[in-house]
Amino acid sequence: MKRSGSADLPLHYGYVPKWLYERMAKLGLAITEAIVGEYGKKEFLSRMSDPFWFQSFGAVMGMDWHSSGITTSVMGALKRAVNPHSKELGIYICGGKGKFSKQAPQELIGVGEQTGLNADELVRHSKLSAKVDNTAIQDGFQLYTHNFIVSNEGDWSVVQQGMREGDSMARRYHWHSALVQSFVEEPHAAICGTNQGQILNLTAMEAGGSRNGILSISQEKPELMMQEIQQLVMPSHHDVRSKDVDLRRLGSILWLAHEAQPKDFEDLLLLEGVGPRTVQSLALVSEVIHGTPSRFKDPARFSFAHGGKDGHPFPVPTKTYDEVISTLQKAVYKAKIGQTEKTEALKKLHALVARAEKDFIPTDNLQQVIEKEISESWKYGGKTVFGDARPPKRSKGVQLRLF
Repeated sequence: MKRSGSADLPLHYGYVPKWLYERMAKLGLAITEAIVGEYGKKEFLSRMSDPFWFQSFGAVMGMDWHSSGITTSVMGALKRAVNPHSKELGIYICGGKGKFSKQAPQELIGVGEQTGLNADELVRHSKLSAKVDNTAIQDGFQLYTHNFIVSNEGDWSVVQQGMREGDSMARRYHWHSALVQSFVEEPHAAICGTNQGQILNLTAMEAGGSRNGILSISQEKPELMMQEIQQLVMPSHHDVRSKDVDLRRLGSILWLAHEAQPKDFEDLLLLEGVGPRTVQSLALVSEVIHGTPSRFKDPARFSFAHGGKDGHPFPVPTKTYDEVISTLQKAVYKAKIGQTEKTEALKKLHALVARAEKDFIPTDNLQQVIEKEISESWKYGGKTVFGDARPPKRSKGVQLRLF
């Protein structure tokens, strides 16, 4: 068994408003369908186990780009949207936050009844992954969220999160069943995050004499320093800053969507009537679907698709969000009936942006870009948890080169 990575995140105690949660569910389902249809169930589970991809996935949905709320909100919306289509997709999401995490075993028994999978084995894997991160590895974080995602072929991923008292930090742990070896001896690719100094690690090879079973921790306490791999440590600041974003990649998207306007753009996208702002969002959503792992090292960049519910980097443009959902839903539907033009167009959009990056030289106008998005947010139905965006009192007609 390999745990594929983890992420350290500032705790957020806010709520997800209904207008955003419903859109997250629709977009999450459409992205899931697109990935499963194009790349298969194994690839979807692999991506869910990547902390950088998962953070980017949450950011493109309009969640706070850096906070712990991405974990519970994304998994909650995804479970709500995906499970009614589990038989068709072959993907089942179990568990959740708090009391819902304890429902995972019973839900996995139901999955076994529907698919013929060994439910007892799945329940055991679910419990052991939680025990390892909560008890056998004592790094100061106590789990409060556990999601077990399994395919009808028996492959699975775990996304679970722990809280540390005293400093308002949470840590998300990702598991993937692709490399099964052992739960109780060296199960992790790494234990990641900010170095906490000495920790208790009963899964270390050196702890063999102390390990009678992962469910009963002995008094022997071997202490090892944490290794670092797949490390994602999110900052405490809410605003998006230049250091949080790959300016070349973001700049090429903005340039392509708002300034370049290739002559064949309409034919390329087959999306007549879709404006530049929606193209900007579609380009980032397309990257979440088709991008390679190396493209998710700066999750903050994906918040420039649909902003954030707390207003950072700008209010959620609900009209644009709805256009993206509609476009993606239509592409997925047509692909199911053998008409792949729209799906291929979205894939080409991602490829076009990737090509544009090669020779693109950005300037650091990020704050101006954010200010422009905020000032125009009312045009696109901008919303935050604090209310609706309103037109600026005085419009000066500022002309801005985005990058």
